[in-house]
Amino acid sequence: MRVVGEEPDTSRGSFRPITVVGNPVLQHPCVAVTEFGEELSALVDDMFVTMYAAEGVGLAANQIGVDQRVFVYDCPDDDGVRHIGVVVNPVLDELDPAQRVLDESAEGCLSVPGAYADLARPDFAVVRGQDRHGKDVVVEGSGFFARCLQHETDHLNGYLYIDRLSKRDRKDALRQMAELTPRYEVVPND
Repeated sequence: MRVVGEEPDTSRGSFRPITVVGNPVLQHPCVAVTEFGEELSALVDDMFVTMYAAEGVGLAANQIGVDQRVFVYDCPDDDGVRHIGVVVNPVLDELDPAQRVLDESAEGCLSVPGAYADLARPDFAVVRGQDRHGKDVVVEGSGFFARCLQHETDHLNGYLYIDRLSKRDRKDALRQMAELTPRYEVVPND
């Protein structure tokens, strides 16, 4: 499998419990990162460790209770290419209508453990931001990887994928979540 990006050194990070739907940190836009240093690098290390432990393909900072615009990913596209990286202060490009081909596929989320629902999203995405050192990055993705980029950017804007569902489908996703015990540690909502 071809890999785009660099595998993280997971010996440096620690697992952090994952916030779930209902936690206020997931419901508002996150704060822009202005300092690129050891604290941010430590956060990114923890995010990769947490994402891998929870068997996810992407993780936003607010999913571990941190109100900062950062997400990590290790996600395949539909061509079998594995994409690994971090985006700080991501902004999703608006696609030209001619590029907007919708793909309706099942989507899940570590913050809605055990629940899946079909959701239409464009099958191509471009995200602009910075890496962990503050250098500008542009990440393009297709297929499943495009879904990941959109999903994680949504998190940092205060949206969960279930917020884009019909009331019936959202209710069904929350029922699925309630019926299962997460396979990773979560932060309980009071």
